[in-house]
This record gives sequence, structure tokens and C-alpha cells, in this order.
Amino acid sequence: MESSAPGLRLRRPLFSVRSFTVSVAIPRAIVIVDDEKSYTDLLTQMLADNLTCPVLAFSRPLEALKSLPAICPGVIVTDYYMPQINGLEFIRQAAPLVPDSAFVMITGHNLSAEEDTMAGIPALKGFLAKPFGWRKLADEIMRVWPAHLPAPTHRADLPSI
Repeated sequence: MESSAPGLRLRRPLFSVRSFTVSVAIPRAIVIVDDEKSYTDLLTQMLADNLTCPVLAFSRPLEALKSLPAICPGVIVTDYYMPQINGLEFIRQAAPLVPDSAFVMITGHNLSAEEDTMAGIPALKGFLAKPFGWRKLADEIMRVWPAHLPAPTHRADLPSI
């Protein structure tokens, strides 16, 4: 390139800057719905400390139903016996709101009378009987995590720096 000013010569730049877009997958959350607040708080903390995704908890199922569309979770863990509505009714109402999510039912009660009903709910992918440890719950969450979504990992499995 030549300049119109005498004695001044401009050169081409050695490099050019181009804009680019980096696509980052925002991890989907785990949602826990259980009316036993202290139990839910403990599970939430243990999962959040050990898995690489957000973990949110609700002690009121109707409040959770209102919030789910904005959260867009990967897996929802719900207790069976809760005030307001039981876990099966919660899943029936929640599944259309978050169709990409999988559900895990947890309970300390015998639900053998509900087996046929539970089998008829396609979004219900897992079941755990209380009591269980956080690691067993984490493994069940990972097992049912929707295959088309990026799954969280156990922090212990991450390479150390």
C-alpha cells in the first residue's frame, strides 16, 4: 500500500483479527423436591460439592412447578409423600413443562401398589428407596441423565491441576 504523503509508505498488517464465536454448553441443573427441608438441604450441598452442575432444592412442590420452566433441569429428583401433591402427580404436571428432563422418585415408603402407575409415566426413569447416601443418588442421576444433554461429572473424576 502506498500513502499519498511523500516519503511515507504503509505496509500491509502482519496479521488480521477476525471475530469468532465460542459455543459453551451451560450445564443443566439437578432439582430436588422434598418436603423434608433439612434432608433436602444436605443432599443439595453434597451433590453441589461433588458434581459439576448446579443443584437447586424446593421443599414445596407447587413452588417447584412454577420455577421449573425457567430452570430447565436435566434431572429432577422428587419425594413421593409430600403435602400439596404427591410425587407421581408432581411428575405428571412437571413433565410437560420440562420435556427434556428425566425424573427420579425417592421415598421411604413401600410403593408396590403404585408400580403400575409408575411404569406408565415415561419421564420417570429411576427410583431410590430411602435411606441412601449422596453417592448412590449421584450415580442414579448420572444413569438417567438425558443422553442428548451434556452430563455433569463427579469432581473427583476431574484431572487435578
